[in-house]
Amino acid sequence: MENLIVRYAKREELESVNKIRKQVNDVHVKGRSDIFREDGWQFIEPFIYTRFDEENSGVIVAAMEDEIVGFAVVQYIVKPESPYNKERRYFHIEEFGVDENHRRKGIATAIIDFAKEDAKKRGFNRLELDMWEFNEGALAFYESVGLKTFRRHMESYVEE
Repeated sequence: MENLIVRYAKREELESVNKIRKQVNDVHVKGRSDIFREDGWQFIEPFIYTRFDEENSGVIVAAMEDEIVGFAVVQYIVKPESPYNKERRYFHIEEFGVDENHRRKGIATAIIDFAKEDAKKRGFNRLELDMWEFNEGALAFYESVGLKTFRRHMESYVEE
């Protein structure tokens, strides 16, 4: 994509990011209505400003001319050593999405590539994210850019 630029967002672009976040939220509501609230968007919409303002997080955007077409909300995580684990330093993608009108154009790959390069510049040797199992398209994409499952959350419904 010759007109695509991936970079960190400006505050005035967060409203455009929220439009894509809403699309992602709708996918989650449709995929797991037993977990995600249909009216929950009103509560999570302001969250992007919190992440934007925090020292150890940021919002990456993909822009084509003046249009924001994709985003990633990222955190720079350092977990100290514990009795069970070694210290872990990783670049965590907390949220990720591409505008539904611009999918399958290489935008998501460009965002992941930017995140990997930025993680490296910041001294992190790992990129992590979590996703919902129902989202098979996202899983296929993440695997195609080199991400691998290293942990699972599992569930079982208990009869009443």
